[in-house]
Amino acid sequence: MLTIFLERTLTKPRILEIYLNIIEWGDGIYGAEAAAQHYFHKPASALSASEAAYLSAMIPNPRTVFNPQVNPRRVSRRQRIISRGMPYVTNTMNTE
Repeated sequence: MLTIFLERTLTKPRILEIYLNIIEWGDGIYGAEAAAQHYFHKPASALSASEAAYLSAMIPNPRTVFNPQVNPRRVSRRQRIISRGMPYVTNTMNTE
């Protein structure tokens, strides 16, 4: 019922924005802005496509499986896969 209400009243980009700003991006890190500040020390609006792909790579399980402190190679590998689907991303990966 909630899904039907949201889809009827909000646009898909707005639903995505709300989702990205409430999900956990690591232990105690909630929202895309907090994740950008924590991992890249800059606002989310200033992230490069590569940095955005890096954060996207963490979404399925940022506390364990895709935790950059625990599995940095796994996160980087997933970042590369995501970046391939983003035609405007350069080959330079900046994972800081």
